[in-house]
Amino acid sequence: MAKSKNVCNAKKLSYISVPSQIINSLSSSSLQSLLVSPKRNNTNSFFSVYKHSCRSPRVWLFALFLFGLVGMLRLGWNIDTLIPFSPYPNPCLQTQSNTDSVAQKHDALVANANNLGQPAHDSPSEIAEFWKQPDGMGYRPCLDFSAEYRRTSEVMVKDRSKYLLVVVSGGISQQRNQIVDAVVIARIIGAALVVPILQVNVIWGDESEFSDIFDLAHFKSVLANDVRIVSSLPSTHVMTRPVEEKRTPLHVSPQWIRSRYLKRINREGVLLLRGLDSRLSKDLPSDLQKLRCKVAFQALKFAPSILELGNKLAQKMQSKGPYLALHLRMEKDVWVRTGCLPGLSKEYDELIQSERRRRPELLTARSNMTFHERKLAGLCPLNAIEVTRLLKALGAPKTAKIYWAGGQPLGGKEALSPLTKEFPHFYNKDDLALPGELEPFAKKASFMAAIDYIVSEKSDVFMPSHGGNMGHAIQGQRAFSGHKKYITPNKRHMLPYFLNSSMPEAEFNRIIKELHHESLGQPELRTSKAGRDVTKYPVPECMCNDAHSHSI
Repeated sequence: MAKSKNVCNAKKLSYISVPSQIINSLSSSSLQSLLVSPKRNNTNSFFSVYKHSCRSPRVWLFALFLFGLVGMLRLGWNIDTLIPFSPYPNPCLQTQSNTDSVAQKHDALVANANNLGQPAHDSPSEIAEFWKQPDGMGYRPCLDFSAEYRRTSEVMVKDRSKYLLVVVSGGISQQRNQIVDAVVIARIIGAALVVPILQVNVIWGDESEFSDIFDLAHFKSVLANDVRIVSSLPSTHVMTRPVEEKRTPLHVSPQWIRSRYLKRINREGVLLLRGLDSRLSKDLPSDLQKLRCKVAFQALKFAPSILELGNKLAQKMQSKGPYLALHLRMEKDVWVRTGCLPGLSKEYDELIQSERRRRPELLTARSNMTFHERKLAGLCPLNAIEVTRLLKALGAPKTAKIYWAGGQPLGGKEALSPLTKEFPHFYNKDDLALPGELEPFAKKASFMAAIDYIVSEKSDVFMPSHGGNMGHAIQGQRAFSGHKKYITPNKRHMLPYFLNSSMPEAEFNRIIKELHHESLGQPELRTSKAGRDVTKYPVPECMCNDAHSHSI
């Protein structure tokens, strides 16, 4: 710039030399303020300066430069887009930079995107693809029992001589699985089922009874033609000492159950079973598989008070548009039991390792594997960073409404921050409920889990961060309801790409979508893999279609 004590008020003529680097960084308005000299009161001085300046080569260069600018403007060029805002202030004039116009254009773009319910970088087609439901291939619930099953039912429901008592344990989803199998076992041995006893949960101290969580009248009514359900033992059997079976092996067949239990229950009249988790085979005759589905998807309905509140919270989520439900398994006991590390910090990792050393019995399986081996094998829950990257790669828009189910994560809000930063519309039951609305259920973990189940099941898209009983139950329920979208994270195959920091984002997204294109809740035959539970994969035993040409 010119070296003068006061450029704007100088009595002597001062010239301005502008390096090309600065010219290239000037906005048109800033450039104009440099090119136009301040007005002077003395007209004679003006002409004097004009006379001398005309002899200066610099003035001619400026004139040439201005001539070029005018020509460009006349040709229709938009100089505002060519010359960015200058960081150098005009020493004489206070001008308004044209960044205002750029900001206005940006605001208009964002406003338009908001009107579409999306940020500027999410296209409508990408968002529609994320919410798109899988092709259900025409499958619908199909629980038509055989004529032999129906004939046997007429005799069985009238029997008053045999009664089955069961005690179920674990969380609510684990209890559901055991109740399903209890009904099937009662059917196999031709006994009436006494309403299952829910064992007090030693972890949460929940003393809820069956009728506190499930609609008992509905349960009895739906199963009236399959198994007789009674609230308690009749007076004729109340003093009978039940035969207790504590050592039922895993995955037993109906033949094993009859040979083991039938003679004893016929003699004693009452059989008591505990710990039914995974005791009954997953591969049963067709009628018994249908009975499993009937219990899981139709008979086990939540109690009215729970259903009312769960539906109310689900409606709040639905009022905001389509929503995604996440089942996050990030609680302290989950990290301990799975042999995995949360990855929040060294302090938290050491806390988990210390707890695991102190109580090695909590580690559920494969104790010979290291954390890294478990991680790469897909045996660890996804943490918040991994869930966020997966959702973004699958096309979840930033404006997506997310309901998260599960207990409080280790690390609290800090553990969830990657998700909340990327997806600000992030809610759980505490955020949606009115003040005091959850208070009656505060110390009842089963109630809270049931509410999470209802809101998750009614979501447009569901994704668990880790396998488990609740995720499996919701997967089966969503399939039975018409194959609503359910994302199964392909952890074992995707994690190596998560560790590749040099991979371009577009390529990463393409690979992740490809890995999951068949893991979005499409119909899948249970019989395609041994040991699958029909309440998780209800096709083909519990669902059928008219188009037999379909293949899976």
